[in-house]
Amino acid sequence: MDLHLTDRVALVTGASKGIGLAVARTLAAEGARVVAVSRTATPELAEAGALHVAADLTEPEAPAAVVARVVASHGRIDVVVNNAGGAVAGSPLPHAGFLTRGDTDWAGIFELNLHAVVRLCRAALPVMLEHGGGSIVNVSSANARQPSPFNGEYSAAKAALTNLGTALSEEFAPQGVRVNTVSPGPVVTPWWTDPGGAAERLGAMVGADADAVIATVAPEMMGLVTGRLATAQEVADAVAYLASPRAASTTGADLVVDGGLLKAA
Repeated sequence: MDLHLTDRVALVTGASKGIGLAVARTLAAEGARVVAVSRTATPELAEAGALHVAADLTEPEAPAAVVARVVASHGRIDVVVNNAGGAVAGSPLPHAGFLTRGDTDWAGIFELNLHAVVRLCRAALPVMLEHGGGSIVNVSSANARQPSPFNGEYSAAKAALTNLGTALSEEFAPQGVRVNTVSPGPVVTPWWTDPGGAAERLGAMVGADADAVIATVAPEMMGLVTGRLATAQEVADAVAYLASPRAASTTGADLVVDGGLLKAA
């Protein structure tokens, strides 16, 4: 299906690996001119044909600088995918629970998962409105609706992000900018599979190795009716659809890609 994204300018954050890389590749394959934002460039991004912009989006001035760079290069922005998120340095996820985390941990999680998105939207929306509208897709989490006791601050930040998407849609859809959310459940990405990642950390809690966590322990613990973690491509496909003109009447939605983790709306 042609998503009608040819020559549209798409800004994707957190694009160096995992879901963000899959989104960048998918949008580029659909003909979009992709600007990929991450702290470091990767060969995979270069192969996707994306223009890389190096930025740490937790720095308050970085989102506006990224938008300025995109406008300087391409003249407009048609699509924004706010994918950057997750854990921050020094505060890994999952962890042992609420009482193990202090103000610095909470502030860091909210800075990356919420405040950076607020700043990027604040910078990008005037550009999008000036050029006739567009689409914003925020990558949240199923934990926004079903919090995990091992990721309390992350769940809270993602709940705020999901709420923000609805609020922005209410304000800006009448002006031509659709805002939607994609909420993944557990996804096989480096966040899970890297040394010291979620699979190893969860395995240490339950007495299993990382491979067993991904293959059986996590799906069973989380009640995934599909019996497996999702793939990054499955999430990217949902993002690409919502970003495209094919979803022209979809705004304020939260599309869940979670393997059946959530049992109620």
